[in-house]
Amino acid sequence: MNIPSNTSPRSPRPSRRGSARVGKGAGRAKRPDAPVVADPTREIAYDIVRGVIENRRMLETTLNRSPDARDADARDRAAAHRLGAATLRHLGTLSAVLEPFLRKEPPEPVRAALLIGACQLLFLDTPPHAAVGTTVNLLRRRDLAPFAGLANAVLRKVAGQGVALLEGLDQERLDIPSWLWSSWKNLGPGVARRIARGLSHEAPLDLTMRAGATVPEGGIVLPTGSVRLPAGTRVTELEGFPEGTFWVQDAAAALPARLLNARPGEQVADLCAAPGGKTAQLAATGAHVTALERDPVRMERLQENLTRLKMETVRTVCADAAAWQPETPLDAILLDAPCSATGTARRHPDALWIKRPRDLATLTETQTSLLAASARMLKPGGRLIYAVCSLQQEEGPDQARKIAGQFGLKADPFLPEELADLPEALTAEGWLRTHPGLWPELGGMDGFFAARFIKEK
Repeated sequence: MNIPSNTSPRSPRPSRRGSARVGKGAGRAKRPDAPVVADPTREIAYDIVRGVIENRRMLETTLNRSPDARDADARDRAAAHRLGAATLRHLGTLSAVLEPFLRKEPPEPVRAALLIGACQLLFLDTPPHAAVGTTVNLLRRRDLAPFAGLANAVLRKVAGQGVALLEGLDQERLDIPSWLWSSWKNLGPGVARRIARGLSHEAPLDLTMRAGATVPEGGIVLPTGSVRLPAGTRVTELEGFPEGTFWVQDAAAALPARLLNARPGEQVADLCAAPGGKTAQLAATGAHVTALERDPVRMERLQENLTRLKMETVRTVCADAAAWQPETPLDAILLDAPCSATGTARRHPDALWIKRPRDLATLTETQTSLLAASARMLKPGGRLIYAVCSLQQEEGPDQARKIAGQFGLKADPFLPEELADLPEALTAEGWLRTHPGLWPELGGMDGFFAARFIKEK
């Protein structure tokens, strides 16, 4: 399985005696005469996990492309998303648990099924007979019946030993790829472990409310003004959703648009705008907003969200921000640039496993190109917020230092009063830096970096 190796001290593993063997003739099971009934939740979750660990394909991409997912109802899709995400969230730990029971590495499709089965047993409180039986059936339906016996034997051992298998494992370290763990040490002493702890559980649902809107039942208002509801809340079932009284947006993601401080009547652009949360924030200020998105599929989603929110004044443009030019220079720009998205791993644990260190070079080149284009769009004295949902030094502080003084842009540090409700996110250089280890008592937040620049006259 193409998963970056992790190294960390842990207690002795269970004895290999009696371990299930993978080899010639091992784990063979006769194909049953009767067809195995499909289980949409496990089928989709299996596609998700395989897509990530075999093809480095994003979780959401599998959900959008998988025939199983397209034909499933909303509840099955949601359950599959939860199962797939949980497996990826604990991927390193699950691999360490399974290793002693496998004398030979199984084919990756088989390993994906074992990971899903073990995740149900150890982290989702699925009854053993259901976790084992559905995994065996999953292999039989996927023309992997010769390994059904292996799955049955291995998962029964996992079920029998239960959470004792987790004792002594450094789960926080195991569930983070080594290159990311090393890079996060640059964020400060102990921060990498705090981030890992924040990534170890499912994220709550955060909302940004329209001014004067009623907080949905069960929601709590966070210090920054976002409203938080428990993980697993179905947003479409909340009162006020059809009327567009709120939109989904992590508390950290809501900060860059707020820090741009758009004013009524200003000409403002939101570059790379989909799915539209920041666009909606800017439009709510009374500014004249142009939302750019180059991907037609993402543009369709952006327009759907703006329609629900009744943001009819927003102008949407399907174009590459690196080449687009406004008719007249702009007062302010929000550039939430394409990035590694490692800061969103609470909601998208696949982000940890699909990116590689070498991807950062291409991403930073794109970011620099977009920053140069943004500078060309601004009028003298115009404001630019550069933001990325990344925890990586190359995409955040290194990029901000490199750009300051280039393209006619000068740094404009954030002031303490601008982040009075989240002072721990203000860096010594006047930048915004959030990470999943913040607000542990409230459920954490995504990782964001933001810096502000002014176009010199």
